[in-house]
Amino acid sequence: MRHNRAINHLGRQSGHRKAMLANMASSLILSKQIETTVAKAKALRMYVEPLITKSKEDTTHSRRIVFSYLKQKEAVSELFRVIAPKIADRPGGYTRIVRTGFRVGDAADMAVIQLVDFAEAAAAPEKEVKKTSTRRSGKKSGTPEDGKSRKANSPKAANESATKAAPAPRKVVAPRKSGNN
Repeated sequence: MRHNRAINHLGRQSGHRKAMLANMASSLILSKQIETTVAKAKALRMYVEPLITKSKEDTTHSRRIVFSYLKQKEAVSELFRVIAPKIADRPGGYTRIVRTGFRVGDAADMAVIQLVDFAEAAAAPEKEVKKTSTRRSGKKSGTPEDGKSRKANSPKAANESATKAAPAPRKVVAPRKSGNN
């Protein structure tokens, strides 16, 4: 039975776990979203949400308490100056965990944890940019539309057009494999 076991120890001793969560929380506050495993994201959410709630009250005492957890001056100032005014009217639920699939090396379940009020750009679908490609027909370059020119069809003209501009080779990108295959 798992009675009274509230936190995930993440396979680490307490000092390593506290340092890791402090670093991840500082990174989340400074960059507004990070990618990590699902277990670490859930542990980080339990760690950082009380700190964000504490930042709503901008006093010296609350700054010192938050600094004792985060241990980075830049992260504390970012939290109190930028994040706290934006989440002032939100009653909780400051973070969002979005699962992203499986890691290639060990098939760990990965997720992105982000601050909800700062994720407009990440949450909005990007506009698809329509590729413009050239239409290629069977005609050789330099041939007029009506096809009356014999000079363009000569072997010398075909050789010159072939040496002018050769298309660059295209990059082939392999699709990302999931860990269950």
